Amino acid sequence: MSEAPTLDYERRFRGSGARLLAGIDEVGRGALAGPVSVGIAVVDLQRQTLLADVRDSKLLKVADRERLVPLVRDWAVGSAVGHASANEIDELGIIGALRLAGNRAWFAVLAAGITPEVVLLDGSHNWLSPDLQPSLFDDAPAAPGCDAPVHTLVKADMQCLSVAAASVLAKVERDTMMGELHAQYPAYGWDENKGYGTAAHKDALRAAGPTPYHRVSWQLL
Repeated sequence: MSEAPTLDYERRFRGSGARLLAGIDEVGRGALAGPVSVGIAVVDLQRQTLLADVRDSKLLKVADRERLVPLVRDWAVGSAVGHASANEIDELGIIGALRLAGNRAWFAVLAAGITPEVVLLDGSHNWLSPDLQPSLFDDAPAAPGCDAPVHTLVKADMQCLSVAAASVLAKVERDTMMGELHAQYPAYGWDENKGYGTAAHKDALRAAGPTPYHRVSWQLL
């Protein structure tokens, strides 16, 4: 198994006075069908200890991910998963949908009485913070969203325990949803491919066309 992620990187933020840090990761970004899902796991930088066996969700077996979910939820100060549907992805584009899903998770954490002071986001692009207002003459206010400072880190899910924990929560919840959708549309194999563009999934698309859960704005084939 890969080297275990730690809280070493997260603890650097104590120097700026932060105590509660939200690790955030997304799942399903590259799929052809189903939602994009964003997990959050909040850690207390003063008190949190390590949690054994947690890795980036892609490196874990299904049974291990499912076993870890209640442990992660008990371990984290706060946690949530937010989703944006295929229709919302078609309407907003993938970055807008990631922001929507991430802020759904963010507001769920805030509603539970937890207010992280800093965010650590997997990847190189901050898709979470609200879009800046396009111009002074635009009457529409920016939609409310995460107002904490967001720091990005490539491969944070491999080295940062808060982000790895968030990835496990998001992966298990999204996979469960895809399993339930598979029962409605068994031809596409979503119980196995989770909506990603496998050869079998594409063959089913050619034969039967898209479902209401496909991202029809994408070049599906």
